[in-house]
Amino acid sequence: MLALRTIAAACSRLSRPGPLRPARRRLSLFSNATPSNWSKVVSDAEKIVGYPTSFMSLRCLLSDELSNVAMHVRKLVGTRHPLLSTARGFVYDSRNNLQMRGLVVLLMSKAAGPSHTAQPDLLIQDMVSGIYPSQRNLAEITELIHTAFLVHRGIVDLKEWTNSDGPLKDMQFGNKMAILSGDFLLANACTGLAQLNNTKVVELISSAIGDLVQGIYYENSSTLEDSANAANSFNMATWEEQTFLSHGALLAKSCQAAMELAKHDKESQALAFKYGKHLSLGHKLHSDLQPFAQGGPAEPPTFSLTSAPVAFHRQIVGQDKWHQQLREATAFRNQPDYSKLWAAIKSDEGVSSAADLCRYHGNRALEAIRAFPSSEARSALENIAHAVTKI
Repeated sequence: MLALRTIAAACSRLSRPGPLRPARRRLSLFSNATPSNWSKVVSDAEKIVGYPTSFMSLRCLLSDELSNVAMHVRKLVGTRHPLLSTARGFVYDSRNNLQMRGLVVLLMSKAAGPSHTAQPDLLIQDMVSGIYPSQRNLAEITELIHTAFLVHRGIVDLKEWTNSDGPLKDMQFGNKMAILSGDFLLANACTGLAQLNNTKVVELISSAIGDLVQGIYYENSSTLEDSANAANSFNMATWEEQTFLSHGALLAKSCQAAMELAKHDKESQALAFKYGKHLSLGHKLHSDLQPFAQGGPAEPPTFSLTSAPVAFHRQIVGQDKWHQQLREATAFRNQPDYSKLWAAIKSDEGVSSAADLCRYHGNRALEAIRAFPSSEARSALENIAHAVTKI
């Protein structure tokens, strides 16, 4: 635990832990508004699959390589580099659970059970709690990939650097650490993926990695200037496409891959993919709605201009009025006045439309999982779908 403790100690001494652009660089969490209920959902689910998965992908952080990384991370103490916030979240985030994708993959594997047409080489594998070892390996690979991209997202745009964020050389060093650490995790994931010896699974997960790269590219290219100048390029169809790439593809394709490892038919694979896709989209909608559910006109929280309520609002009011609202909110400012935008969006139907869509995706996820036989694992997946899409 040396590496984790070193990172944790460094993070606990942060004077200002917030990232440079909190509205855009968020950890992708599966969480519920009531921590105690969410913790129970996770705890019950972990018991069903045989062992806790909360820090499954962090076993690699105990290696000598990342112990050295942890020692170097201490140099970032006192800065606002997002790499520290990411590391601190792994260790101290008791309200939210960062490692949920692997748990969903394991629950999906157990809910589907063994295939009736399993081949001899699969039958000789010893199942633990109704899950094949290859499916457990897949769950860990999924978490490694997700963790790698979380670390990669902690790269600061040095064009936005100011003296208050910390010394420039430390911010540059933090960027190098984020790149190298993320690459290390991703390399371990790819090695494990090759050891599964299943070309279909390799193809699925490799395509998910490509989707993640493309989705994050879209996110990073979405600036205020883009929002102001784009005519009809961003709408809810664009939002859903980009969100699936950056938040849904990995989980959906990992659930499908778990079915492939057990040699389930294409129908079961499609249902698993559907559950992962709609669960992810529903969760992202839930996350996008939080600034409009928690804040008030006096001090509204910042929010992404590419979030779902904003996309709905743009469609409802039209591009001309949206551009006018943006100009009014950014008059004499480099950053938008979120209080004005928040009030305009809150007063329209964009928020309620996003809430309706969140419930829709939650229902589609439930519809998919209820096609599997009734079991504890299926009930746990239903509870997760209810928890992450509850408005």
